[in-house]
Amino acid sequence: MATPLHFVSNKVYARLTTGRFNTLRVAFVLLTQLIYFGLPWLNWQGQQATRFDFDNMRLYIFGLTLLPQDFIYLAAALIVCALGLFLWTMLAGRLWCGFSCPQTVYTEIMIWIERWVEGPPNARRKRDAAPWGAEKILRKGTSQLLMGLFSLWTGLTLVGYFTPMRELAANLGAGHIGYWELMFALSYGGFTWLLAGVLREQVCKHMCPYARFQGAMFDHDTLLVAYDDKRGEPRGARRKTGAVIPIAAVTDNVGHHAPAQGSCVDCGLCVQVCPTGIDIRDGLQYECIGCAACIDVCDEVMDKTGQARGLIRFSTQQAMAQQVPLKPLRQRPRALIYGGLLAAIIVMSATGLALRVPFKVDILRDRAIMARESNDGYVENVYTVRIANTERDARHYRIEVESGGLVRVETPPLTVPGDDIRSFNIVLVADPAVLSSGSHSVKLRIVNRDDTRQALREEARLLMP
Repeated sequence: MATPLHFVSNKVYARLTTGRFNTLRVAFVLLTQLIYFGLPWLNWQGQQATRFDFDNMRLYIFGLTLLPQDFIYLAAALIVCALGLFLWTMLAGRLWCGFSCPQTVYTEIMIWIERWVEGPPNARRKRDAAPWGAEKILRKGTSQLLMGLFSLWTGLTLVGYFTPMRELAANLGAGHIGYWELMFALSYGGFTWLLAGVLREQVCKHMCPYARFQGAMFDHDTLLVAYDDKRGEPRGARRKTGAVIPIAAVTDNVGHHAPAQGSCVDCGLCVQVCPTGIDIRDGLQYECIGCAACIDVCDEVMDKTGQARGLIRFSTQQAMAQQVPLKPLRQRPRALIYGGLLAAIIVMSATGLALRVPFKVDILRDRAIMARESNDGYVENVYTVRIANTERDARHYRIEVESGGLVRVETPPLTVPGDDIRSFNIVLVADPAVLSSGSHSVKLRIVNRDDTRQALREEARLLMP
């Protein structure tokens, strides 16, 4: 079995490339990191826009406060992610891996740091193979230090999604940090450095489960990075020309029937720029992450040799084999099913959030007092009402009775501060002449007095002696 040291010894020194897909990859790196590092600093309505408060069991998302009772929305989000993964993989293969996967993004950042400090791929390869010396120690030590600092920054930013970011920064400025915050920052930062700074492409090739089960979601119409072997073979060097040489049978100098030269000049640049070190000309491989670096460099070679672009391109197995256009989505049942389910869950979840009442109510009987008779001959039942207010400001509530046989409801002022939970003791007074002895279901309506459109209905059990 290969060991981590074996992985490191087989390090890939990918050549830098340019082109439209490289520009898109860089844009995704910058966009994802802008969101990740910037979001904890963004305030919304006077508080951090996105934060998970485990102490008080709260999730804050742009003014929306979710409680443990709102677990259904988390379940819906996970289902959306799963269906989105199925749909995206079926449509575009591992395009997610090549452009926005955290492993790819952080590996790209680590390579930028390494290239800036240690130089281009050839220089890094020679330095790694050379004996240790002052220059090697200085350069590699500097690059590892910068990678470690960046990894620690990512770890501290993750902690900022749980501990208020500005509070965390103030504590760091004062020279102290909590034990749990430090542990999580070092753990996440350490794994970022290990996976993106050391193992890199070996994670995609040997550790990522997505690479292993993706094939089960592919079909012949899945968009992949593909080499057009019908156009490219047989390979060989050629001079620059303004016309494309047709791939057809020709007669050589001695009269033998031989195939014409293909468009591939066998320069090997597609292998040199691949971040996982594969040769795309060998066909579909699970190590391919769909980054399209080989497309960019091959298009440059085609331009230099005066040939049409697209020898390596995004296409499907069926389109490449039959040389036909890509199949439209309306002709792909799985895409329609996944897309329909995805849209339905998103619409239902959004509708539920829009109609969601921003407070929760729990009603529990006071078990110490089963039922008691009041001075005026009625029967009293005592309850504890727990109201959770998820809004920013204090709210006032009232309880209305929707069941017959009740005389009145005795409650203290039901006022709950913003983003808080309060418990109150209430008394339901019933008429024994109307309600017979035994247990009765009582329907109550709890109304937000500041916005009467917000109301919840709860049920309680009333005991009559």
